[in-house]
Amino acid sequence: MRLEEYAALDGVGLARLIARGEVTAQEVCTTALRAISKVDPLLNFAVETFPERVEALKGLRPEGPLAGVPTLLKDFFKFELGVKSECGCQLTEGLVGSYDSEVVLRMRKGGLVTLGRSTVPELGWASSCNTKLCGLTCNPWDVRTYPGGSSSGAAVAVASGAVPIAHASDGGGSTRAPAAYQGLVGLKPTRGRVSDGPGVADPNAGMSCHLAVTRTVRDTAMMLDVLSGPAIGDPHLAPKPERPFMEELGREPRRLKIAMLKKAPDGGRVDPEIAASVEATGRLLESMGHRVEETVLPISGEELILSTHEIWSAGMANSIDNLSKQLGRTPSLQNLTRTSYATYLYGKGVSASAYIDALATMNVLRRQMGAFFAAYDLLLTPTTAELALPHAAQDQDADYDALGWTRYMWHPDIFLPLYNITGNPAISLPLHQAKTGAQIGIHLVGRFGEDATLLRLAAVLEEATPWRDRRPPVHVCANLEGVPSVKPARRRPL
Repeated sequence: MRLEEYAALDGVGLARLIARGEVTAQEVCTTALRAISKVDPLLNFAVETFPERVEALKGLRPEGPLAGVPTLLKDFFKFELGVKSECGCQLTEGLVGSYDSEVVLRMRKGGLVTLGRSTVPELGWASSCNTKLCGLTCNPWDVRTYPGGSSSGAAVAVASGAVPIAHASDGGGSTRAPAAYQGLVGLKPTRGRVSDGPGVADPNAGMSCHLAVTRTVRDTAMMLDVLSGPAIGDPHLAPKPERPFMEELGREPRRLKIAMLKKAPDGGRVDPEIAASVEATGRLLESMGHRVEETVLPISGEELILSTHEIWSAGMANSIDNLSKQLGRTPSLQNLTRTSYATYLYGKGVSASAYIDALATMNVLRRQMGAFFAAYDLLLTPTTAELALPHAAQDQDADYDALGWTRYMWHPDIFLPLYNITGNPAISLPLHQAKTGAQIGIHLVGRFGEDATLLRLAAVLEEATPWRDRRPPVHVCANLEGVPSVKPARRRPL
């Protein structure tokens, strides 16, 4: 299979080709490994690959709606039995999964072939992905800029054409931000839609969830069908969908009342080209018959930042202590970056009372936004406040205290974490580009449980403003001779 043929198809397209017998799963996955080996030296998105899994496909015809489609698993606490999950961190180097996570089981049942692990910032705590464990991961649209986090390598792999779909997770924007910076579709489903079990019950007070980054809305819908549904013991249950999410595509969305937000919740700067792109999207939606009203949110941006900082810091400290005990190591500046270590120390000092106070603040935010969505069907915002910034803009070894780092790190992605608190579904769509070619994501947030409404509208917008054929300079089908490399790129052999 030629790279051009492979990269021209999304996951659903490849699965249909395999199902018709026009190509085998082994041929597709062999091509995927070739694609990875072509662009990874410049981009560094793969922690490791599993070529033995391609050999195991010989003579087999996998089953499932995405049978034979290659993917990567985010290297961040989503365990696969016997496979490393190191979280971009020297403290957890060599950590091996002792069970299969529900997400892994469902990906396997859906027919996906996991060919490797994708890079993440240390402990998922930055938009720049430059770790002492794995090196620097670069944005294929401009290798001098960061890819967004924490699903960094996942988005780089998909944007560069190496794989059509890659697993991602989102605890404060970690699927949607990298999707925006790299011209992809990134959906954070409704809380409880995708199980986080069995090893985790309620990660970060319900803020974290899993799905994927993709190049097409239909791949996102298919991944939601593959991964969604409750598991035994789950603490949250999303409303059951009326029909498979793939069947929502092609159905016209009803006339919607849409709120438009351009001002950042923290009062910070929003890039003018991003703000203009939101306005242009609002006009497009009005031309489709929807009602769009500019608004401001009925919440305190400061309370949003402080409450999430308490929850995330305490959660990080707890995870680090548990993993340190398991691995027989001591957290220190020898195995953690300055900002991770500062967050760890702060988190250890969060009292039970302070944690409960943060939960109470989140309760207020959820109820305020619940009332807001009683008046609106959808909310339209930028995905990010800034275009992709240079790698050094988020140095995890910078001299910040814990809260200072949270404020600094989260401003570019400040439009996102509120909906991790509320549990609403939210999607980033690659509707626009800046004059420089940098990608601009447009963010749509739906009512709780109404993932289908988001996907219907996303499919209509994809048709009106197609992005599928947009390719970055570093791509599996490009001539990469003379493409500048940012060093050091890789600190481990692939």
